[in-house]
Amino acid sequence: MTFFDSRWVEQPAHVKELEPVGIARGFKSGAVHAGLKKKGLDVGVLLNENPDGVSAARFTSNARVGAPVIVSREARLDALQAVVANAGGSNTAAGDAGVATALASRESAAEALGVEADRIGLASTGVIGPVLPKDKLCSGVEAAAKRLGGDARDFSECILTTDDGPKRACLEVALPSGRVLLSAQSKGAGMISPRYATMFCFVQTDADMEAETLELLTGVCVKRSFDRISVDGQLSTSDTVYTQAGGASGVRVEPESEDELALGQALDALMRQLAMKIVHDGEGSRRVGRIVVRGEPEAVEPVARSVANSPLVKTALHGADTNFGRVLQAAGQAMRGPFVVDLEVDGLLVASAGAEVPLDGEERERLEKAVNANEVEMILTLPGEGGETEVFFSDLSHEYVTINAEYTT
Repeated sequence: MTFFDSRWVEQPAHVKELEPVGIARGFKSGAVHAGLKKKGLDVGVLLNENPDGVSAARFTSNARVGAPVIVSREARLDALQAVVANAGGSNTAAGDAGVATALASRESAAEALGVEADRIGLASTGVIGPVLPKDKLCSGVEAAAKRLGGDARDFSECILTTDDGPKRACLEVALPSGRVLLSAQSKGAGMISPRYATMFCFVQTDADMEAETLELLTGVCVKRSFDRISVDGQLSTSDTVYTQAGGASGVRVEPESEDELALGQALDALMRQLAMKIVHDGEGSRRVGRIVVRGEPEAVEPVARSVANSPLVKTALHGADTNFGRVLQAAGQAMRGPFVVDLEVDGLLVASAGAEVPLDGEERERLEKAVNANEVEMILTLPGEGGETEVFFSDLSHEYVTINAEYTT
């Protein structure tokens, strides 16, 4: 199976897929089972061997955040050398004890790796509330640091919770000045909403660049990827994106250069495809919708989110139901003024000026085929002009209800 498998993400011509467990040159990672989960890898460490490497970071915008986010926000986010990640507990809602656990895990990594503590980023995922066992976590960090290797297989698996499998990639990128590698490991399946998700994404590149360049590229690409997805409209406490550049390729990416443009295109495609894999996972998702909304700038975002997060739209998507009155209803509840909108489904006009468009037999067959695909595109045109946005969203399945009804039992 190829990495770039979504109709909405184009593989750049200068990007080549490598073995997905690969990792950019100059990086190592390792993971162990520390007992935070009943079985499977659950604590991992990622290291940039270059002490002069640079980084960038993004975190959840939820007011309720986990201790790892609290601690990591105070780190040297432009110069992170290592990352500690775990599943089996989000370390959220544990108060001062949770912060103490996060700090202790960071100190364990610093000692084991020989890295300054404020150059280590943290990421924890799992149930919100229960105390994360400090001793198990710290022992796991120390053990993982002794198992560092030249691929990301174990690391990409230690962060999984309800995911149906690892989400990872390694790409070779042909820049005008030379070839570099981009690798990434991500997780996420539920508690996913625009403005990130219950998701992690760790990106590594062996390109050489300034921290400001990596910060710019990270910000732009996150806005076009993880900021555009929704599974259930729920904003997580723990969303974390770390990008790191080590320079082992010897290829320098200067600001505002052709190299920066080409690397940015590759990073954008990488993050968008990882975001698509999160939405396709969706804790039992059968298909994914893309809602594009055009119209007055202040109107498009609320309407897109209203459609993407509507349980009625999502269940119709799951059942391949052609009842697009649900899309119009969800759009209308986020609008003001007269309801004069057009709706297209995969290029077929099904509503004009807010009213249903009669379809002939051939058009009906075309619509049925479109809604039964694993990716369904809808375009809403509102009054006004100058604004456009998109949100990618999962359907709502029986399995999603089962998983979340039994998550802690």
